[in-house]
Amino acid sequence: MAKYLLLKHYRGGPAPTVEFAPIDQWKPAEVDAHMQFMRDFEDRLKESGEFVDVEVLLPGGAFVRSDGEGRPPVTDGPFAETKDLIAGWYVIDVESWDRAVELAGELSAAPGQDGKPLHEWLEVRPFYGAQPTVTE
Repeated sequence: MAKYLLLKHYRGGPAPTVEFAPIDQWKPAEVDAHMQFMRDFEDRLKESGEFVDVEVLLPGGAFVRSDGEGRPPVTDGPFAETKDLIAGWYVIDVESWDRAVELAGELSAAPGQDGKPLHEWLEVRPFYGAQPTVTE
């Protein structure tokens, strides 16, 4: 088994194949359907033993770095910030890279506005030390 991160983005990555408004502009029923899909996906992962963790991030936060001993930390900068990019993630523990990609494909089809699949891009990353296995 190897752990993978399925990273959901607000923006970034390849151009979307389906244009959709940000979730804060969806109808309440559309948000509910999307969130139910996510809960059902999590339940399936738990049933299969592949679930490790899921988190959703709120907008906000800052980049922080040291500015030297005795000086206050510096925050933000003129660059894209993860608070604008990363929406949340799943951590999965699966048999192979192929299975991680298969699950990311399922998650990509979460419903959006008008119940249409988002077909959003998800980033799949192996955890350090994991030995991804590719099957044919």
